[in-house]
Amino acid sequence: MNNEKLKQFLIPLLIVIATFALAIFIGMKLFNNITEMIDLRGQITTKEQELTEKKNKLEELKKQEADEARKLAESASKSKPFYKPAASGMNTEAIIAGEFTEILELVRANRIKVRTIKYEYNPSDDAFVKGAGNKYKAARLNMEMIANYTSYNNFLKELYKHDHFLDIQSVEIVPYRKNKQILLINFKLKLYSQER
Repeated sequence: MNNEKLKQFLIPLLIVIATFALAIFIGMKLFNNITEMIDLRGQITTKEQELTEKKNKLEELKKQEADEARKLAESASKSKPFYKPAASGMNTEAIIAGEFTEILELVRANRIKVRTIKYEYNPSDDAFVKGAGNKYKAARLNMEMIANYTSYNNFLKELYKHDHFLDIQSVEIVPYRKNKQILLINFKLKLYSQER
């Protein structure tokens, strides 16, 4: 009789156990899905924050690039043009000769005496010659000059106002031993010219 009573409850008991097992299984799946969804939501929030940071950084970089472009345009408008000879197809010496003549005229106009001039055409260590030697020509001048303070001061002012781009590399000034008002000057200068 116990077996028969048990048989009556066996099917409902199995249904309850199966329902309970199914509820546990569904609950675990639901818990796993909710956990995954919370993790995904956290990842999405993190990615959205990273995206916002990257957008802000991109905006900053765009502003910096615009500022640099503006500064470059301003400096280009303020910078002096390269000397361009009247004719094309000349060698380096002929191209630089016009610019060299202008510098010598400044020297003469300020009554500066030149003891020696050494020059080197297209020096290999020059950035313009290395980067665009077919477009730009350069000459490095090493001049030993004698002048008084006023003449040399006027020469430097006029050289600063000179129409074309040039590079003063070094200046060494020593007063003459017998007369301190006279200066012995070692003046290094680079002249540039652009091909037509």
